[in-house]
Amino acid sequence: MLGSLRALRRHGVLGLNRRNADLITPSNPRHLYPLVDDKIRTKKLAIEAGITVPELYGIVNTQHEVTELERLLEGRDDFVVKPAHGSGGSGILVICGRQRARFRKTDDKLIDAEELLHHVSNTLSGLYSLGGQRDRAMVEYRVRHDPVFQEITYQGVPDVRVIVYRGFPVMAMVRLPTSFSQGRANLHQGAVGVGIDLARGTTFSGVLGNTRVDEHPDTGNPLAGRQIPAWDRILQIAAQSYEATGLGYLGVDLVVDRDHGPMLLELNARPGLQIQVANNCGLRPRLTTIEALTEPPTDPDERIAFSRRQFGS
Repeated sequence: MLGSLRALRRHGVLGLNRRNADLITPSNPRHLYPLVDDKIRTKKLAIEAGITVPELYGIVNTQHEVTELERLLEGRDDFVVKPAHGSGGSGILVICGRQRARFRKTDDKLIDAEELLHHVSNTLSGLYSLGGQRDRAMVEYRVRHDPVFQEITYQGVPDVRVIVYRGFPVMAMVRLPTSFSQGRANLHQGAVGVGIDLARGTTFSGVLGNTRVDEHPDTGNPLAGRQIPAWDRILQIAAQSYEATGLGYLGVDLVVDRDHGPMLLELNARPGLQIQVANNCGLRPRLTTIEALTEPPTDPDERIAFSRRQFGS
């Protein structure tokens, strides 16, 4: 695995300072950030672009509206509550059923209506939002992951991240929840990151923290050689996100629902760099390849075809 500073440079690994100076600053105009920092705006943007997203059941905008939440949830046994300006999975509450007047979380713990309302109230106050700003709470469809992930995930829903540069998909990984991450697909919280072959959509081995792993730590099943469902559509959504946002360096996060296929979860104008570790490969050479194009194609399908040829294994 990538290790020493010399090895990192040899593998073309992009560091945080270079990412900020060479990519984010010149590629992502700050006036476009609200399009991706606000998940409600992102959802509307995706729908306008013909991209499938989890259905939005409702929005809680003010503390006064918190008391109306129970009415909004009448007849719904499962749903997700998330902050519109959340980051890293913070503040996301997943409900998968009810037991009388209480709500069941994915870890089988039960909470009552008062606890649910308190969570939403904290969300509005900015407890989970970027910079602690006042926020809104979204209530939306709970994704059920495609069965292909059943053997390599724990409780939660895996997601796929694709890094897109100037409209070209350049690197991808799938993030697999674990017991340590408490069912969340977040690498910083203990999820497993698994690199994906851009050409075929098949997985490599994974990484847990700084350790290379061949099996999921909870299920014991091998990680490599798994075919990500609907890979063509995933790449299409990733490439189209460039036109939809105008952002030149973008992290596109998707899930593969068992009934609805690929769905866009969110877009990130400051995507992290752990994807390089998951792929055991640096981003810099791939970005340089895109920058060297004198007449880059404007058609998303042509950009996808180029990336598959250049960056697939």
